[in-house]
Amino acid sequence: PRYFPPLNFGVVESDLYRCGHPQVINFPFLESLKLRTIIYVGDKTNNWDYYRWIQRQPQPVGFVHVPLDLDLAAAAASDASAAATAAQLNYLLAVVAHSANYPILIHSNKGKHRVGVVVALIRKLLQGWVLAAVYDEYGKYAKHGKDNSELQFIEFF
Repeated sequence: PRYFPPLNFGVVESDLYRCGHPQVINFPFLESLKLRTIIYVGDKTNNWDYYRWIQRQPQPVGFVHVPLDLDLAAAAASDASAAATAAQLNYLLAVVAHSANYPILIHSNKGKHRVGVVVALIRKLLQGWVLAAVYDEYGKYAKHGKDNSELQFIEFF
């Protein structure tokens, strides 16, 4: 069979992957990863083919949906919003830190900003990368959409 990885697919580490929202053409590729957990940090709720595909997997796949709101200016202006975002990210980091959840796929809609922030925090907090390397990788996936507020958020989280 021919395999087509999802948009902006990348390997974060062994058995930890990132990408944009999978489409039907990507399902055979994702099946080859033998995923145990999928973390979705985007805001789509109507991709029924995708949700049915997850349910049809021979081994149960845990699905974690945390619709991250990266309006960081609004979060900075509101303690409640900032606390909610921090709680969401701490939860996601805890899921990633638990080895029983592997192999894991983390995805957003396009695999750029939301998943980029999550992966940047994994790199910084769980893997000990220096910020320059974290920013470099973030920029490669975000392409021209690199946002200084997101970089500051990563730095101070």
